Amino acid sequence: MKSTSLKVIMCVFFCLSIMLDNAIAQPFVKTENGQFKIGKSSYYYIGANFWYGAILGAKKSDRPRLIKELDLLKASGVNNLRILVGADGPARPSKIQPSLQTAPGVYDDSLLAGLDFLLAEMQRRDMKAILYLTNSWEWSGGYSQYLEWAGKGKAPVPAVDGWNTFQSYVAQFVQCDSCKQLFKNHVSYILNRTNRYTKKKYINDPAIMTWQIANEPRAFSAAGKPAFAAWVKETAAFIKSIDKNHLVTTGSEGQSGSEDDIALWQDIHSTPAIDYLTIHIWPSNWGWLDRANMPGTFDKAITNTKAYLDKHTAIARQLNKPLVVEEFGLPRDGMKFNPESTTTLRDTYYKTIFELIAQSAKTGDVFAGCNFWAWGGTGRATKGHVFWQDGDAYLGDPAQEEQGLYSVFDTDTTVGMIKEYNQQLQQTKKR
Repeated sequence: MKSTSLKVIMCVFFCLSIMLDNAIAQPFVKTENGQFKIGKSSYYYIGANFWYGAILGAKKSDRPRLIKELDLLKASGVNNLRILVGADGPARPSKIQPSLQTAPGVYDDSLLAGLDFLLAEMQRRDMKAILYLTNSWEWSGGYSQYLEWAGKGKAPVPAVDGWNTFQSYVAQFVQCDSCKQLFKNHVSYILNRTNRYTKKKYINDPAIMTWQIANEPRAFSAAGKPAFAAWVKETAAFIKSIDKNHLVTTGSEGQSGSEDDIALWQDIHSTPAIDYLTIHIWPSNWGWLDRANMPGTFDKAITNTKAYLDKHTAIARQLNKPLVVEEFGLPRDGMKFNPESTTTLRDTYYKTIFELIAQSAKTGDVFAGCNFWAWGGTGRATKGHVFWQDGDAYLGDPAQEEQGLYSVFDTDTTVGMIKEYNQQLQQTKKR
């Protein structure tokens, strides 16, 4: 009886808190003259990738951890989170579980509740969400799952079937009309949703900053570039036709995710329905940093990072739109994965990015924000295996990566630096 009464009291308290939060008007993030704006104030941020946030919200047993992670992030000055709306399809190697969309147009209601709960908790903390709607990679389904659903054969897994086989398969997506229609149906379903906790339609929820078409969308072939550009522009316009309040962007890596064609990257971001530009920077994955000799190749990674950022920032200035580095990361020292290992090189690398944002905020330039990859928080890998298995704690590293490779844990020295630079951005805003 006492347990039931306590549950009722907690439920009433939660509902009253949400009603109070709803009564306080929170403005949407807008763009103006190459800057993000919240009301009349410029908005520059150092945020995090928290792709599994909605999954943590799906199970009541995981919600205490979700709340703790949000509180830790908020205490570090992080008020911007990049989040996966949900995975697609059945379990397969290198893929996270559980899935939101279990079959075309069929949704796991617990995962929808998880997304609702996450957004409600973010609203209470005045945090902003960047929600990506699909993925070009296999770790959450995405392109390859839509192709399989459309009858294009079994989706290959890069780690099992090889990179070339996977690339050839997913290159079909941008020219597969039935695949794109399935995704369009998904977009419409999510955007037209009403949050069960806040009672707000998603299109009216200021906790959402941006709808992002995909995580790292690619053409995957030179021949597919025209179809890819057309799909991005059409999808962006479709989102805007439903939602007039929120920003829309691509999720692109930049030149490296555009068949090495920066003109293609500029083209897809020049359409009026795309509000700002995105890039990702991966020194280790792109060969700038040798994992076997990280100290000896670190300077090269820094030099190439600045050059890559400068090249894309110049185009952002031409288009007069903000630019966000929404993914970047560096392995822990010595290629260790456990939280007890040091992050000296990573901290120096992060500091390089943070300094550039701080300078941009002072001058009002277009480099407006970043989301480091990725928040691992209080999560810890399961001992005895390196890669994620169903039932393991969620970290910042998806299932296809070593658990702890890029995760920022709550005990890392990196967290203090994130807080320091977010405080600098707040002080700049006040001036």
